[in-house]
Amino acid sequence: MQALAELFERTTLVLPLEPKATRSGELPIEGTNLRVAALTPMIGKGIWRKIMLPMWFARNFGCLYKEARAADAIHAPIPGDVGTLGILLALALRKPLFVRHCGNWLAPVTIAEKLWRWFMEKAAGGRNVMLATGGTSEPPSQTNPNVRWIFSSSLTERELSTHALPRSYPSTGQVRLVIAARQEHAKGAGRIIQALPLLARDFPEISLNVVGNGSATPDFKRLTAELKVGDRVTFTGQLTHSQVLERLSAASVFVFPTTSSDGFPKAVLEGLASGLPVVATRVSVLPQLLGKGCGILIDEATPEAVAQGIRKVLASADTYENMSRSAIETARQYSLESWRDTIGGYLEEAWGPLKKVESRKQKAESKNEI
Repeated sequence: MQALAELFERTTLVLPLEPKATRSGELPIEGTNLRVAALTPMIGKGIWRKIMLPMWFARNFGCLYKEARAADAIHAPIPGDVGTLGILLALALRKPLFVRHCGNWLAPVTIAEKLWRWFMEKAAGGRNVMLATGGTSEPPSQTNPNVRWIFSSSLTERELSTHALPRSYPSTGQVRLVIAARQEHAKGAGRIIQALPLLARDFPEISLNVVGNGSATPDFKRLTAELKVGDRVTFTGQLTHSQVLERLSAASVFVFPTTSSDGFPKAVLEGLASGLPVVATRVSVLPQLLGKGCGILIDEATPEAVAQGIRKVLASADTYENMSRSAIETARQYSLESWRDTIGGYLEEAWGPLKKVESRKQKAESKNEI
């Protein structure tokens, strides 16, 4: 949001606020053109939260309406209750609308997911900018070309420069695999664990770092015990963004044998930015990311296919090091600044020139010119 705020003279974030920070890795919001309009915390979880939503909405309607009416345009990220209410307010007040779909666009499952997609396809065009997070060779919508893909990134150009170091081939045999994701069965950590015994003969000191938490973490820990690879697998749990980048810097290969149609897996991009060759399944945007020589795509999410993909990455020093250089070149195209400017271009196309906040660099340049 801080990057998007740089596109505008003033940005107001209207969102529920917890009384205190509750998650590791939270970052402060910075920027003189940013302000927060606090809503009360959501009530309950799951179905109980949905039941209580009308009561919450009634309590917060005054703030929502006031901020929506004062705005020149409304940005509604979805999935999410507040984003959905933002869409409704934009329509009611006839405001220019920017919807950014951050969920799984390709495979909507719930009624809400199908409704969001239907609305975006119906409403895209004119003053309504509709972007779906992801990217394939086909456009997001076959019925409305005004729905466009947008990639996802959390890496600034500075971070890319800092962490983008070409890797040397792990000739000592100390191959360090890493996966960073929410640890659910579909993401594939279990398949990497099962591949370790298949790789141990070729790479006696091979190891795996599982970064992130999730409902499947206990199952993965049991699997390591069953396969007797507990000495090869480290579970780091939830880490801050900087800590994740540190783990990536210490790895040799990023492995992501997912079976879910992730919109745009930022962790894979962060792996590429760290100079890691990637082994991943042929789903979602991954063929576009890895199709430039920076990794291996596998057709099946099986332990055998994972092991074979890793062997191909490590086939020779030239293969590995060429992939590492290509990984860095690919990641540089997806900086946070590039993401911001791409979105800014779409918004200017629909709304005309934006009154952007003047950056510190621009202010310094203006002062020097004067």
